[in-house]
Amino acid sequence: MKKIFPSAPAIISKGDYVSKKAWGLLASIDLYECDPKLIKSPKAIKKFVIELCEVIKMKRHGDPLIERFAEGLLEGYSMIQFIETSSITAHFDEEKNRAFVDIFSCKYFNAKQAMRFCKKFFKANGYKIQNLIRN
Repeated sequence: MKKIFPSAPAIISKGDYVSKKAWGLLASIDLYECDPKLIKSPKAIKKFVIELCEVIKMKRHGDPLIERFAEGLLEGYSMIQFIETSSITAHFDEEKNRAFVDIFSCKYFNAKQAMRFCKKFFKANGYKIQNLIRN
């Protein structure tokens, strides 16, 4: 698994989350050199977020909203999925085959597990993850 920035902060453990009396947890996952067919497919993006919710044990609230907009180099899909404890968003850069996934939840989830799933699903060759406690 190729890291783009190996000095990324440590993944927050459940023990740290509980001991710090966190209100929420954020994982920002940047994926590089993704499969261009997957990041350009609304069907694949929907499948991705449904499966991600299963992997991190989050209950979806309604269907995801997936729309393609912007112009030129910024054109691409964006997705938002409400979950019972907050939301998951993703933005896709078709010019450089990148994906940017943000998971925020008031319920603890394993960010490393989420990152591995995202990387595998989009067939990314590199990643960067930032994991933060929100208080």
